[in-house]
Amino acid sequence: MRLFEIEPGGYTPLHSHPWEHEIFILDGEGTVVSEFVESVLRIGDAIFIPPNKKHQLKNNSGKTLKLLCLIPYKK
Repeated sequence: MRLFEIEPGGYTPLHSHPWEHEIFILDGEGTVVSEFVESVLRIGDAIFIPPNKKHQLKNNSGKTLKLLCLIPYKK
């Protein structure tokens, strides 16, 4: 579990992982971009990103975007 903060105008690179993850929006607004879809994210939203799916998170608001990211635990 990780807490991310993306400043206004900030974004992550378009990337993928070999594992799924879930993202919970705690504060702010932003956009999640996948290969063919762009969706608005708001406080209280949760998204599931399947393994190997390219995605990017953007903060196109004037407030810090805070999100909780969960990934599977593997021993």
